[in-house]
Amino acid sequence: MGKRGKWLALVAAVGVLALVSVACGGSDNNSGGTGATGSNVTGSLNISGSSTVEPITSLNAEKFQSQNPDVQIAVDGPGTTDGFALFCKGETDISDASRVISDDEKAACASGGVDYIELAIGQDALTVVGNPSNPLDCLSKGDLYALLGPESQGINNWADANTLAKQVGGNGGLPDLALTVVAPGEESGTYSSFIDLVTKGIADAQGVTPDDALRPDYQVSADDNVIIQNAEDTPGGLGFVGYSYAQEAGANVKEFQVDGGSGCVAPSAETVNDNTYPISRLLYIYVSKEALASNPAVKPFVDFYLSDQGVASVTDVKYIALPDATLAASRSTWTSESAA
Repeated sequence: MGKRGKWLALVAAVGVLALVSVACGGSDNNSGGTGATGSNVTGSLNISGSSTVEPITSLNAEKFQSQNPDVQIAVDGPGTTDGFALFCKGETDISDASRVISDDEKAACASGGVDYIELAIGQDALTVVGNPSNPLDCLSKGDLYALLGPESQGINNWADANTLAKQVGGNGGLPDLALTVVAPGEESGTYSSFIDLVTKGIADAQGVTPDDALRPDYQVSADDNVIIQNAEDTPGGLGFVGYSYAQEAGANVKEFQVDGGSGCVAPSAETVNDNTYPISRLLYIYVSKEALASNPAVKPFVDFYLSDQGVASVTDVKYIALPDATLAASRSTWTSESAA
């Protein structure tokens, strides 16, 4: 099944509701955006980037198109890094991202003549997944480093990682299970986020070079559903995905609690919002200022994205809403930048 396959029923249902709303002349509270209802918007949009953010943007594209049928919107999710490569060449109008743009990417955008507006649109609990039969419920950062970090190459059984885990301050007690890792690769913002939030600090303390990589001998997949499938089907499966994909899998996977030094904490909206979950992050869209000036579909679409109906897509696809102050900041940034 493709990355978008599992969202089709939800998208179709929301699209029908939106069409009914338009047909009945209804309107929603669109704080921070016009909502762009009606059929006056024309043109096309090309959006690429994060597979984590893709379900949110895809749902918003469906909602927006139901109200503006003359707009064509292409949404793809090859990964944050690959998305920025296209964006900084001027090949896309909007780039979905599960991390902030890097210094190298900023330089590439500058070289390509692409200026941009950064907008936070949601929150994610980066979720470590395994098989429900795994006897463990919690993994510390040290345990995760021993299983997935740059020093774990060649470890093919969970228990074989116990020595390294103890060495780097992990809990240990890893079970005797064949280890099968399927996880995102370098094209993914989720890959970079996992390194930044979990392994990099330990690698630095260990004096490991490079410290910006995971073990080189795992199965790389850009498709989050393949990562979920490994956790579902393999007793010793291990991987990490955006919260939405784990939530969609439900009881078919185990969502490991993570111990960041203050005890085991499960991923949830509550633990992200109270800052107790140690591997949470913001999700973003980046809007090309050049596209904003030249493409009449960009402003109404982003207006819609930041409207109440648009930001509802974040929780519709099981991510976590922004705090009110952060959402207000994104709306304020967009209002000022899009009017410039």
